[in-house]
Amino acid sequence: MRFSISMAFQPVDHLLPLARAADELGYHSMAVPDHVVDLEELATPYPYTADGARRWDSGTAWPDPWVLIGALAAVTTRLRFFTSVYVPAIRSPYQVAKSVGTAAVLSGNRVSLGVGIGWCREEFELLGQDFSTRGRRTDEALALMEQLWTPGWTEFYTAPRLTMEPTPTERIPVLIGGLSEIAFRRAARHDGWVGDIYPTDEAITLAGRLAEVRREVGAEGEFSVITALSDAFLPEHFARAEAGGITDCWTMPWAYYHGLDATLEQKIDGLESFARDVIGPLQG
Repeated sequence: MRFSISMAFQPVDHLLPLARAADELGYHSMAVPDHVVDLEELATPYPYTADGARRWDSGTAWPDPWVLIGALAAVTTRLRFFTSVYVPAIRSPYQVAKSVGTAAVLSGNRVSLGVGIGWCREEFELLGQDFSTRGRRTDEALALMEQLWTPGWTEFYTAPRLTMEPTPTERIPVLIGGLSEIAFRRAARHDGWVGDIYPTDEAITLAGRLAEVRREVGAEGEFSVITALSDAFLPEHFARAEAGGITDCWTMPWAYYHGLDATLEQKIDGLESFARDVIGPLQG
């Protein structure tokens, strides 16, 4: 089981110190969320709460993921980064490819692109993008980006012959978020799936369905199943999840020790305590 630190809703001045501590303590990665803006009024319900209310307060910081990952990579040496999740369909696929590819180069290939099709119609409209075609355009953008991340000339997407440098020296893994069968099939065609927060039994069921879909489409090779677990806190809980097909757990370890509203010092203490109490025993 690998562990990722969620950077959602964190004060901006906490981000670099947390990355340094996670890097030193042996955490696998950091998960970076994405929104361009946070609109005051929305008709679109948030899909991950029972009442459709957003999980964050007004004024929560949403740093640009790729600017942030560039800064985090500069103060770490081994920690990986992935977006949880990024929405290419509200942006030009060329700009997305440029930002992600540059971050991969500058970080020494420590980047994975976690992708969602997006849920907020108003954010799409504000940025001048069609909400109804976002799934198809996401698939087209991912195919284009794979080409743009390869050295040499690209002829694709009704584009003129072009290059986009620098190109990564290793392939950038693509992870897919979403709970629909379409999302599962999209994930099966790529490198992994990014989930939300689930009880362990539900997460194992989802991992089993993903494995079935991968067999149906003939997918092979390494595949990441990344999710948060609402009822796991002891080494044996995480070991059971791993045996059930969960490869990575993203978490805020300080919440177990100091609550979600911890100070920076308490967050770092939580990282240290979780590494000692959970990661160490799991690794033997």
